[in-house]
Amino acid sequence: MGETRIKQLFDLDGKVAIVTGASRGIGESMARGLAEFGAKVVITSRTQESIDEVANSFIKDGYEVLPIACHVGDENQLQSLVEKTKSHFGGVDILINNAATNPVYAPIEDMSSELFDKMMSINVKAAFTLSNLCLPFMKQREGGSVIHISSVEGFRPSPGLSIYSINKAALIMLAKAQAKEWGVHKVRSNVICPGLVKTKFSSALWSNKEVLDHWNEKIPLHRMAHPDEMAGLAVFLASDASGYCTGMEFTADGGYLIS
Repeated sequence: MGETRIKQLFDLDGKVAIVTGASRGIGESMARGLAEFGAKVVITSRTQESIDEVANSFIKDGYEVLPIACHVGDENQLQSLVEKTKSHFGGVDILINNAATNPVYAPIEDMSSELFDKMMSINVKAAFTLSNLCLPFMKQREGGSVIHISSVEGFRPSPGLSIYSINKAALIMLAKAQAKEWGVHKVRSNVICPGLVKTKFSSALWSNKEVLDHWNEKIPLHRMAHPDEMAGLAVFLASDASGYCTGMEFTADGGYLIS
């Protein structure tokens, strides 16, 4: 067997990761990807029952995982999440801000200020707050990786997704601001921007055959993605393989943005 110097760059052995919104879909796939490459993973979601089920499947496969229920819109729960992670695993090296909400599909003029605030709190402010809470531990470890899960909607808004698109665009700029300020601490911040992925979160789009056919017709690969197809980017950005990447957005959209 030859030297595996490139393969080793993807090794996450000994690293500790927090993944929000990890009870299913993209979050679960990314958490599993990190675990399969050696990371100890803290998975979160609003209900303990949903993440316990995921955690049991990880443990069955021999991975180290800690399920912690957390409503990311509650700053006290975010603080508790980080404290429990520190107590159990000793610190944080990787943070994936994946939790999001989009409860309404409607024109921008029909959106209430209350809904705007709720979506901004969960989709943007939580990522801002949790990143700041994890930063001291990343400084102590002389490096870390923050990964925000945005969307192609952050570049090209679709009808009915106005506030969601605004939120996702904000995450892109959050990563750039963090990257510029935190590079001195060897902490990198990047964004993954998926296209249409077959998850429960996006079911309002792909469960409608007419909408799905219209979407698939527009993109070069003519299909939606599967959650596991997002995990490779997460492993890359979490690992030393992306050691010179920061402040960047990485799209996985089947070619949607060039269509």
